[in-house]
Amino acid sequence: MNSQFVNIIANDALLLLKQLITIPSLSRKEDRTADAIEFFLRSRNIQVNRVVNNIWCINKYFDPALPSILLNSHHDTVPQNSKYTNDPYLPKIEEGKLYGLGSTDAGASLVSLMAAFIYFYEQQSLRYNLVFAATAEEEISGSNGIEKLFLKEDFKALFTHGDSFAIVGEPTQLELAIAEKGLLVLDCTAHGKAGHAARNEGENAIYKAMQAIEWIASFRLPKISPLLGEIKMTVTSIETENKAHNVVPATCKFVVDVRVTEMYNHAEIIDIIKQHTDVDITARSTRLKPSSISPDHPLVKAGILLGKKTYGSPTLSDQALIPLPSLKCGPGNSEQSHSADEFVEVKAVKEAVSFYIDLLRVTVGIINY
Repeated sequence: MNSQFVNIIANDALLLLKQLITIPSLSRKEDRTADAIEFFLRSRNIQVNRVVNNIWCINKYFDPALPSILLNSHHDTVPQNSKYTNDPYLPKIEEGKLYGLGSTDAGASLVSLMAAFIYFYEQQSLRYNLVFAATAEEEISGSNGIEKLFLKEDFKALFTHGDSFAIVGEPTQLELAIAEKGLLVLDCTAHGKAGHAARNEGENAIYKAMQAIEWIASFRLPKISPLLGEIKMTVTSIETENKAHNVVPATCKFVVDVRVTEMYNHAEIIDIIKQHTDVDITARSTRLKPSSISPDHPLVKAGILLGKKTYGSPTLSDQALIPLPSLKCGPGNSEQSHSADEFVEVKAVKEAVSFYIDLLRVTVGIINY
């Protein structure tokens, strides 16, 4: 490994991360961070493609006959937490920690993967192609992010070889998340009958909703995933149409967040809930399925060889929308995601650059590195 070059690109990655922190990039409003990433790559003589706010590029000596490795992370963020004490858009380093919104989720992963891509960009005789994609709308699982790219024939064609796979950059402390729960969001409605609260009339929809919510809170689906554990169902909001205090509500709506494993498909979960509750159920989407990569995949074996551990992740990422075997792995602690005064350790970024390079080198036997 060319350690001097690694130090240069790691320092460049850190500078880019600081720049990205200064630019607000809420989901669907990532155009300026996309501009910054595009400029960064073009200034290094890398040909860049752009679809909406998604930036992608391929290694200089791309060979269509070879499989490809997708290096992907996102540059959108959630809104700042109300408990922030720092300016979320003012990057600052204190005691070895870089503070700023999106520093951990997922700026550190993004710039580290980009640095690894740059390291191999001009290498010849690679045994795999490399595709780097900085994508949008991850935080809202939007349709104009990684999913948009895979709808483009020129992008999808990069991965037609059956041995292609992906590394998704998210904060895992550089451990190997080889499985990830999917997401099913359910809009539920309990129906009653309106009446005056002062009289014994009507049928209170809230009480019917409460019965369903109590069942959801206590029920455990019996099939448990070896890697991801139980399916978790959580009621996250509830409301009625009432504005007046003295009306028995005719309807009560609530939302259920279901974190799905491979043990049940979305339709099975909905059917089970319908069998045990008296509410109408509408799924917002069934596209965010659980994802995984085989523990025997060369990428996973390489990570283990480099001293990393495997686990199943309860949090959702763009893995759910990538039609390839994929590993989630990146610098930083997931607990920092969406937290007040988010930070990532500076040394973690530099370690990630070296680790990604080693992971690629060991996985596919990249030569001339």
